[in-house]
Amino acid sequence: MQRSTALFGKRPPGHGQCCAASFPLEQRSFPSKKLPSVRQSTQSPGTLRGAVQGGCCGSDVKQYVYGGWAWAWWCITDTQRISLEIMTLQPRCEDVETAEGVALTVTGVAQVKIMTEKELLAVACEQFLGKNVQDVKNVVLQTLEGHLRSILGTLTVEQIYQDRDQFAKLVREVAAPDVGRMGIEILSFTIKDVYDKVDYLSSLGKTQTAAVRRDADIGVAEAERDAGIREAECKKEMLDVKFMADTKIADSKRAFELQKAAFTEEVNIKTAEAQLAYELQSAREQQKIRQEEIEIEVVQRKKQIDVEEKEIIRKEKELIATVKRPAEAEAYRIQQIAEGEKVRQVLLAQAEAEKIRKIGEAEAFVIEAIGMAEAERMKLKAEALQSYGEAAQLALVLDALPEIAAKVAAPLSRVDEIVVLSGESSNVTSEVNRLLAEIPASVRAITGVDLTKIPLIQKATGAQA
Repeated sequence: MQRSTALFGKRPPGHGQCCAASFPLEQRSFPSKKLPSVRQSTQSPGTLRGAVQGGCCGSDVKQYVYGGWAWAWWCITDTQRISLEIMTLQPRCEDVETAEGVALTVTGVAQVKIMTEKELLAVACEQFLGKNVQDVKNVVLQTLEGHLRSILGTLTVEQIYQDRDQFAKLVREVAAPDVGRMGIEILSFTIKDVYDKVDYLSSLGKTQTAAVRRDADIGVAEAERDAGIREAECKKEMLDVKFMADTKIADSKRAFELQKAAFTEEVNIKTAEAQLAYELQSAREQQKIRQEEIEIEVVQRKKQIDVEEKEIIRKEKELIATVKRPAEAEAYRIQQIAEGEKVRQVLLAQAEAEKIRKIGEAEAFVIEAIGMAEAERMKLKAEALQSYGEAAQLALVLDALPEIAAKVAAPLSRVDEIVVLSGESSNVTSEVNRLLAEIPASVRAITGVDLTKIPLIQKATGAQA
């Protein structure tokens, strides 16, 4: 516990001046007060002290200093100290009779201290200055024990034992004014223990315990009865509340579903409208974008057409420079060559025509000579044939017959087998004779010679007929 003291003093009369001496005063938790002719400074931690000093030069004025420091004139200023720390007291009253005559022993714990207000501090200094802490404790302890005894005589054992806080509060209220007039403040007072030597409190406890048990059993029975009744009532109320709650829940659920359906329908409508608006706006934006793209394409096409036109012009100029001019020169060269070739071909054609004409004239002359020679040969042959007679003509015909037979039999050379069909009265000889009879007609058709006019042939054909 922190120790604190207060210093008090005054100058003894008749002393002369001497050098001043200073003493430190420890700092408290609250601000220190400034006194005349006192300088305040920060103190090192330590005990809390208060001091009283008298004035100098014959002055009898008392000054109270706490939580600070002051000058004290050595051999001139009289200083005294008093402790300001909290004091713990343990008042004890043994075998004190209560209002019912029961002797009780009561112990308590009290926390007291000297008050620091200037007037009350002055009172405390007048009462306890020059005494030690134990003397102050004894004075306050005897005062508290006296009030404790007087209060015990006015209360019953039950009041003291069962309501200790009220008992302690009553002691504080009664004792505080008396110790306050001594400059002492009661910070706290509590009852520590209450007991007796005749087992009154234990008997009271047993009686009270039995009564409490009895009341508890009765209370349990009544509580069980009331609990059963209350349980049934609560169950009924619970069922009623449950039914009402279920009804409200069903109504709320139905209203919720209806409202939810309405909200869903509204949300769907708004969603569809938003989707439609989005699609419409998207289509508009796409149309705008497409229009812009078309315009961009038109501009690009125009630029491209301009570029292509310029490219065509460039290529035409390039063509003129690289192709047309050389082509014109080549065409002119070819034209000149063609004209020269044409003249050459004309001359060649004229020469060829002249050659052909000359060849034709020569061939015509040869043909004419050959024709004239053939005519002369035929004429001579005819004259010879006329001079040969029938034997010569027959020899010529017979010479020609193998060739005629070969020509007639040529188609038959490609035939594998020939079947001659005839009636019952005919025979192969008659068929051969018929074929031979047809030969003169064939020879006449081929050669123009009528074999039937030859007497030998006439005889042969006549015999066959």
